Amino acid sequence: MFRRTFWFTAGAAAGVWATTKVNRKIRQLAPESLAAQAADKAVVAGHRIKDFALDVREGMARREAELGEALGIEAPDTPALPGGGPATHPTLPYHSYNRNEDH
Repeated sequence: MFRRTFWFTAGAAAGVWATTKVNRKIRQLAPESLAAQAADKAVVAGHRIKDFALDVREGMARREAELGEALGIEAPDTPALPGGGPATHPTLPYHSYNRNEDH
């Protein structure tokens, strides 16, 4: 009698566990979830590209100053950008927004 109860309970627990795993995977592969994941990855990629572009711009300004100094050409201390701002930009804090946390 005890063996039957044990195996019945073990089978029921395994069934609940498997059902939970399958439902979680189905929700994860739903079109809305996939779209949210893609949007989050696109935002992260955009931040990385922006940071890379700022690093390249800063390196270019630094190298231009080095070359100007080596050639004896005087360059402005902070070259102006097309927008009128300084050449160095403060890095904005990155805040990940995961839409899956809302549900």
